Amino acid sequence: MSESCNLTNLQSIPLTPTAQEAYKPTVYESALPQNVERPSYRNRMILTDLTVDIPESHRVPKDAPATPPKARWGTLEFRTYIAVACVMIPVMTWIPISLSLESHPNYKFYERRLSPGWIPFRKVDNSDAQYRSFRNNFWLLTTLATAYLSIKYLWKRLGTAPPQDNTYLIRYNLFFSVFFLLGLHGTSFFKILIILSLNYSIARFCGDRKIGPVLTWVFNAAVLFANDRFNGYRYGDLLPSLEVLDGYQGAYSRWHIVYNLTMLRLVSFNIDYYWACNTSTSKEHNRNRTMTYAERMFPHPPQMYTFLSYLSYALYPPLYLAGPIMTFNDYLWQHRQSMNISGCAKVLYCIRLIASVLTMELILHFMYVVAIKDTSAWDSATPAQISMIGFWNLIIVWLKLLIPWRFFRLWALMDGIEVPENMVRCMANNYSTLGFWRSWHRSYNLWIIRYIYIPLGGSKHVLLNMLLVFTFVALWHDLTFRLLAWGWLVSLFVVPEVLAMYLLPASKYGSEPWYRHVCAAGGVLNVLMMMSANLVGFVVGTDGVGFFVQQLFGTGKGLAFLAVACAVLFVGVQLMFEYREEEKRKGIYRRC
Repeated sequence: MSESCNLTNLQSIPLTPTAQEAYKPTVYESALPQNVERPSYRNRMILTDLTVDIPESHRVPKDAPATPPKARWGTLEFRTYIAVACVMIPVMTWIPISLSLESHPNYKFYERRLSPGWIPFRKVDNSDAQYRSFRNNFWLLTTLATAYLSIKYLWKRLGTAPPQDNTYLIRYNLFFSVFFLLGLHGTSFFKILIILSLNYSIARFCGDRKIGPVLTWVFNAAVLFANDRFNGYRYGDLLPSLEVLDGYQGAYSRWHIVYNLTMLRLVSFNIDYYWACNTSTSKEHNRNRTMTYAERMFPHPPQMYTFLSYLSYALYPPLYLAGPIMTFNDYLWQHRQSMNISGCAKVLYCIRLIASVLTMELILHFMYVVAIKDTSAWDSATPAQISMIGFWNLIIVWLKLLIPWRFFRLWALMDGIEVPENMVRCMANNYSTLGFWRSWHRSYNLWIIRYIYIPLGGSKHVLLNMLLVFTFVALWHDLTFRLLAWGWLVSLFVVPEVLAMYLLPASKYGSEPWYRHVCAAGGVLNVLMMMSANLVGFVVGTDGVGFFVQQLFGTGKGLAFLAVACAVLFVGVQLMFEYREEEKRKGIYRRC
């Protein structure tokens, strides 16, 4: 989503049906411009299918060359790169496996954190609390999703539905949400309901006045801080006579942790309503084709922003616990007009989820790097081993977020709701700091662009806005210094890339033979900085990274390893470059 994708520009989107529209394309085909050939069905998988498809990737940018450059895979240079990768990837895999063998001297220090595994003769490192919560409840969540979809199917079969309009299902979503949240949070559901009601009152009271967005942000920020300060509140602390309500906390009493995501939906509703009140014209949706993501951002008539729709959106079961995040406008448009999500797309996405889960299981059964990290069991470890402990911890962080997000997104897809894909690329397939944050937690990135970055001025004040954005992101995740340090580090690490793009623009130097190699060197620096920032924020904190840095820069072996690592990263970045060129040759353009 770009800065030009705002309300003013969206008013020009043609949504009136025409006589020429003879079929309804899928959600992915509908994103293609009219002058771009629709993809044909293939009987075999190709290289670029490894990356998940998103509608926006088929939009051809204005500066795209008429003919993409020829493939370099067969050249001596890239055959050498591939050979290096074929050697180094197994080495990078074997190092953490060797550290996880029972015969290793440090095994006894972290053995207590391991659990019995389902793979013969292997224990499992189920010590990460965040992923353990999802992994241990996977089948319960699968049963819940199946029950939700089955009951909804019966609801649709037994009821009389208006043709091509699913707004009547909003009531079912809310009906199921009430029982879902009562079971999940117990009597804390009423705390959530009070907060939601107060937020809705702000939107309705302020209407089209500019004070509305201001009060929305102040209220939601205050609730976020209060939730953290008072640990979700207790009825007995508010009123002794209500203490009896604290007796039933539900299956997951920490409702205030999940509320961080709910807060994003509350802000979305209020600001979408404010924009709707300030939009003089309304558009009729086109029932003969699937709407694109940009079209689904367009506001509805103000009278459609009802309390019922608002509650249904804020508490929508498939996306309530972990997202992905969608805007209120998007949610309502998809009920006003069904998305044409093919059964094949759902099956393929389910296969991606299963492949991700199995990959995570193999890593947790053969690489005990989380337990090693948590117990600091790296005595006598070499710089290469320490680096691989950090690297594979980051891979696990990526997977432990990707798997729940894909699970809940699949649930929504099965329900006929298309939400943004949160993880577009593998964590190890990123060389650009800016591109990394466009593909990591992508639905959150789109939310930030729409409700924070563009209102603050967008690219007119890039560095200042990036600092403000990542400060918000850090505080939204957790009110700790470690996350705040991570946010500031990320903002700082964006600066070299922004300066490089300004001093060495591709439009001027892109055809020079040296340009790709200079960019690859810059990509190596980006990778090192991104790994450092994320190790601080999500793995070992500032103290742990300080130890890593001391081992790498404070010893001769460390410096030698760093030189080899940079050379290997240079090869990796070159392969990432060519992979993106391969995507362009297939008509796929991603800004990450």
